[in-house]
Amino acid sequence: MAATSRRNFLKAAGAIVVGFSWGAAGVLAQQPARLPGSLNTNRMLDGWLRINANGTVTVFTGKCELGQGILTALAQIASDELDVAYERIEMVSADTSRTPNEGQTAGSQSVENSGTALRYACAEARQILLDLAAKKLGSPMAKLSVADGTVTGAGKVTYWDLAHEASFKREATAQAKPKPAAQHKMIGKSVQRRDIPSKVTGGRSYVQDVRLPGMVFGRVVRPPSYRAQLVSFDEAAVKAMPGVVAVTRDGNFLGVAAEREEQAIKASRALRDSAKWSETPDLPPAVPALFEHLMKMPAQEKVVREKVPAVPAGGKIATIEATYTRPYQSHGSIGPSCAVAQFKDGKYTVWTHSQGVFPLRVDLQKALGVPASAITCIHVEGSGCYGHNGADDVALDAALVARATGGRPVKLQWMREDEFGWEPYGSPMVMKMRARITGDGHVAEWRHDVWSHPHSTRPTAGGGGNLLAGWHLAKPVEQVMAVKRPPSPPNQAERNATPLYDFPGEKIVLHYVPDMPIRTSALRTLGAYANVFASESFMDEAAAAAGVDPVEFRLRHMKDPRARAVIELCAQKAGWKPGQKGDGTHGRGIAFSMYKNLAAYCAVITDVVVDRRTGKVRVTKAVSAVDAGLIINPDGVTNQIEGGIIQSTSWTLKEHITYDRQRITTKSWADYPILTFPEVPAVEVHLINRPDQRSLGTGEGSQGPTVAAIANAFAHATGVRIRDLPYSPQRVKAALVSSIAA
Repeated sequence: MAATSRRNFLKAAGAIVVGFSWGAAGVLAQQPARLPGSLNTNRMLDGWLRINANGTVTVFTGKCELGQGILTALAQIASDELDVAYERIEMVSADTSRTPNEGQTAGSQSVENSGTALRYACAEARQILLDLAAKKLGSPMAKLSVADGTVTGAGKVTYWDLAHEASFKREATAQAKPKPAAQHKMIGKSVQRRDIPSKVTGGRSYVQDVRLPGMVFGRVVRPPSYRAQLVSFDEAAVKAMPGVVAVTRDGNFLGVAAEREEQAIKASRALRDSAKWSETPDLPPAVPALFEHLMKMPAQEKVVREKVPAVPAGGKIATIEATYTRPYQSHGSIGPSCAVAQFKDGKYTVWTHSQGVFPLRVDLQKALGVPASAITCIHVEGSGCYGHNGADDVALDAALVARATGGRPVKLQWMREDEFGWEPYGSPMVMKMRARITGDGHVAEWRHDVWSHPHSTRPTAGGGGNLLAGWHLAKPVEQVMAVKRPPSPPNQAERNATPLYDFPGEKIVLHYVPDMPIRTSALRTLGAYANVFASESFMDEAAAAAGVDPVEFRLRHMKDPRARAVIELCAQKAGWKPGQKGDGTHGRGIAFSMYKNLAAYCAVITDVVVDRRTGKVRVTKAVSAVDAGLIINPDGVTNQIEGGIIQSTSWTLKEHITYDRQRITTKSWADYPILTFPEVPAVEVHLINRPDQRSLGTGEGSQGPTVAAIANAFAHATGVRIRDLPYSPQRVKAALVSSIAA
């Protein structure tokens, strides 16, 4: 019987099809019900928590602490759902030998997925414990109360007394409901972050700080350009240098280990100087020719969304068009990528700041030629990065060098030129916008075309591998081209290309360019930063064409009440005055987005000052309003929005990678300036807490609105619209001069 016929037959018979599938023999087989969040793919209850006889609770999560405060938020959730003091919660995160596999820590999904799973897991564990307590105390469960792990009924018993009897070695059911907001004590409270004290006191916080007995120090020598081939090098001379423990070569991979870090650096310099390479000039043209080149490259065209306008023909219609661009941009991690690896008794242990220890293990086994059981990856925080920088790559570098050190652990850290020259960048993007505006000041039709390379080439379980050194080995691992993994909304370049506004006609088209002449992957927000820059800048251009105030123009096209509330609160808190005029140097701008149209609502208003003589743009203040649903830790949400505003300001005003036709020419901070402390704007964040709603991810919510708010504020101040990033002094001066000449 065909699948459709079977389904129709079952419906006619009154059967429930959901939760069943047809086996190979045509037998109807029951499938497990879908569980909330990451619990669906990690169903064993004991994989999430353990009650310890010493009066503590160990909570396991596959998500990583990246500076976003996730371990603090998850501990708050566990504390509330278990009725256990927050201080009793011990967190274990992202360890392939101990924690659930939750994939990547990315996309502002940690509270949504891991937090949701933990709420249900802890609620079920509490029910199991109360059931045991009821039997032990001879009291009905409804008569029991719990305070800090002590259950009171006809007598008292603690969770710790029950630890040896409480078996969590079972599949979760998600039948125990988490507590309603009215019963929360820790959720919604600003709790001090667990990771901050050691960072501000100089304690051991990062993988760069790891020290193990017998540890040696490693460095890697990269090719001078992307497709260079190693011809020769002087191995003997480097091996004879003081402190050198090992020199290893595998194809185009060169690495060195030494007793002391400065010895490893000197040896790697000598190795680099002696190496001879053959090179090919095959990089794309630089800005501004890059963008025309990108649009001419072979692309997969995909209509992301199309809505035919239901507006009457005729009438006064104005058509406006604009093109916006974003260059290659780096993560700009403050600490260069680093890993510690040990190869002993045929097994690897890797301490890594990868954002996905389980996917990393998959790619490591492909490159190292060992089974997954021979590799343990343990997350240790890195000093800087949201997105796919060199963290995964350096893990393989360290493992390859560790094979040559006789069982001694190796701490291998990239040099600054390695980080800028070899990490995956945020893709360049072109956004072409077109809108038709009615005579009464409404958008009748809206079109957004985006051209982009891949935004996600992280380690993956499919096909080959995505670790840099793996491509350089004598027997290289095939690179997993993103063309084999077609994008789907809202995952990559098209993220936030579809606006939340209500337009009668829409067409959103992705021109996906899988060929990467320069390596690209996930930089925080993926395509959303550039798409919101384009769409929210264009909203201001459309408002100007319609002769309507930018805030009013947004509100008249917005039906979502939560979005309207965020825009209105931001305007109120910033003291927005409709019709206010820039004075040539000072201006204000507003922008809004709902990240991925699935996560946090965020509006930002910025104030800018433009030095027309030097071309320097200064963002003096940013005011933001945010709706993140149920807020776990208000201070944590505020920190994320503040950080996103500051990072976006840096991207917008300063950051871009440079290169010639053969090599990346960005090598140092002098080549890649970022926002300095004196340049950081004053930031206000105003939160709308909705305890009756699900939690929404906030980590990437403010970057898009910030860039567009800055662009709109600049246009408001000067009367000049710059549609290319970054707003460097040279570009600003040229635009201002050009406007005067015109």
